[in-house]
Amino acid sequence: MNRLAHETSPYLLQHSDNPVDWWPWSAEAFDEARKTNRPVLLSVGYSSCHWCHVMAHESFEDRATADYLNEHFVSVKVDREERPDVDAVYMEAVQAATGQGGWPMTVFLTPDAEPFYFGTYFPPAPRHGMPSFRQVLEGVQQAWSTRRDEVAEVAGKIVRDLAQREIVRQGDRAPEAQELAQALLGLTREYDPQRGGFGGAPKFPPSMVLEFLLRHHARTGAEGALQMAQDTCERMARGGIYDQLGGGFARYSVDRDWVVPHFEKMLYDNALLCRVYAHLWRATGSDLARRVALETADFLVRELRTSDGGFASALDADSDDGSGRHVEGAYYVWTSERLRAVLGDADGDLAAQYFGVTDEGTFEHGQSVLQLPQTNSAFDAEKITSIRERLLAERAGRPAPGRDDKVVAAWNGLTVAALAETGAYFDRPDLVEAALGAADLLVRVHLDEHARLARTSKDGRVGPNAGVLEDYADVAEGFLALASVTGEGVWLDFAGLLLDHVLARFTDPETGALFDTASDAERLIRRPQDPTDNATPSGWTAAAGALLGYAAHTGSEPHRTAAERALGIVKTLGPRVPRFIGWGLAVAEALLDGPKEVAVVGPGPGLADEKTAALHRTALLGTAPGAVVAVGTAESDEFPLLADRPLRQGEPTAYVCRNFTCDAPTTDPERLRASLSRR
Repeated sequence: MNRLAHETSPYLLQHSDNPVDWWPWSAEAFDEARKTNRPVLLSVGYSSCHWCHVMAHESFEDRATADYLNEHFVSVKVDREERPDVDAVYMEAVQAATGQGGWPMTVFLTPDAEPFYFGTYFPPAPRHGMPSFRQVLEGVQQAWSTRRDEVAEVAGKIVRDLAQREIVRQGDRAPEAQELAQALLGLTREYDPQRGGFGGAPKFPPSMVLEFLLRHHARTGAEGALQMAQDTCERMARGGIYDQLGGGFARYSVDRDWVVPHFEKMLYDNALLCRVYAHLWRATGSDLARRVALETADFLVRELRTSDGGFASALDADSDDGSGRHVEGAYYVWTSERLRAVLGDADGDLAAQYFGVTDEGTFEHGQSVLQLPQTNSAFDAEKITSIRERLLAERAGRPAPGRDDKVVAAWNGLTVAALAETGAYFDRPDLVEAALGAADLLVRVHLDEHARLARTSKDGRVGPNAGVLEDYADVAEGFLALASVTGEGVWLDFAGLLLDHVLARFTDPETGALFDTASDAERLIRRPQDPTDNATPSGWTAAAGALLGYAAHTGSEPHRTAAERALGIVKTLGPRVPRFIGWGLAVAEALLDGPKEVAVVGPGPGLADEKTAALHRTALLGTAPGAVVAVGTAESDEFPLLADRPLRQGEPTAYVCRNFTCDAPTTDPERLRASLSRR
């Protein structure tokens, strides 16, 4: 056992039995490097990363390689999901130096944490033009021993270049309708009309761009925006990237047609996509969207909920194929023969036709990933349901993929929002209860007495790392959604506490720009600051959205001003790179629409009154971008929006306001619906 044996990260614990003398990221590791005059090997990865497992098996479990590392380097292992700040800083350096990046990330540092040589995966022997890992180690060690001045010069230049990088912004004014129309035009140019989605292979689910498209359609009526969102959602839901038996989405598709996934399932992808499909159903009434939203929500609760009520980070891509070998996708793939063995010949052949399983296979070694390629053929619904249930039962007997059980605050915030809304839309109180359970864990375990967030926990034990901007922003977003759904104002209060930290510790008071780490966080070679939306909303744009929602609830001018200033980056990036600022564009849509503020006032506590519940449900189902909803009694002090809102003729009443102007109060759900869909 090495020094990782006492860590909470499942990824670090996976390496605790390596013969490599690993250190966690710590000041002590760099003190050791100074004391022994050795460079630092920084290896960054995460638990469900396929090539991280490959490199670990090939190199870090190899005794000869470990002996060389232990003699010549101080080896530091980092879980990028626990320390996104460390990952971001050195990934920026890797991408600047090599033009690409990825995980595992391999960086060599001086004892002052300055990088001087970079890479990602290195094989155990030279391959495809890549040097072997041992060759890299020997080359770095020789340079460190014989050309130290040159190494120091390179490291110093890299750090200076990183420090001089600035984010170019067009002031601190939020984008207007013109910039959002330009962003839509840019997306149209990159759209794949045959297959849905944007760009080529590999193809990632564009969840935040889809949110923008839905909101843009709601605000403007642009049918092209809605069509892109609908078609992309349908192609993904019919493809192999979606688990046709158990629900939930894989990380990405290796091809342009959504057929072959990279099989890991991430919490953040499924939370974001669950919400997208729920919002698509809200906008269109699509049966497919309803099914996928609910199946994805059920997948989250069934397979990722932890014993303490939180949600685990990921399921691995790899699993035992039955012979003791860990193989990517083994849990999910099928052959025609396997289908017939489980279902019998007739049902097996029907299943092969329905799910697109061929004798040649759509994956490796004649195996197929299940899809729904048939769009026009009629199938017996009861028969298909029976087939699904039998196949799912057979699959449940296979060795399951590993699960990364750490609870990441930001991703649980996204999940709280998704489950709360999906539960409310489809009358599934169990999903709202699951959202409340996760929110409760975040308050009990992750939040300290000063309302500071910890990044992670595991088994109810808080991790050692401070929350970053995305944690504060996404958890606040989840709490705001929960407040609107449940009518419990305490979640609005908790969101306010988190957003006060955003204003005080993450925001540049002069420019309104946002940093990924707090002003009092550990000092790295650069304070990370990335406004672009990638796999998840950036902390920057997520904070803008949460600040705007909180301001709509409370009338707080400082929070609204901070949101508007933060959206200045969307004015810059939206027209140029709309695929990578999708959530920022969605928040900008909410700002242009108001956002609308809805207060539903009932005669008694809770939502037991049927007429109050009907108005509340109508408010939640309104498509107005970013609208906030408060529900309670006229005497309630839980939500500022309820103040001075009397019942009308003793009946439950809804009030809709926007930019200091209010519609006439109404007791009629249909009039409320019309008010929330007015453009």
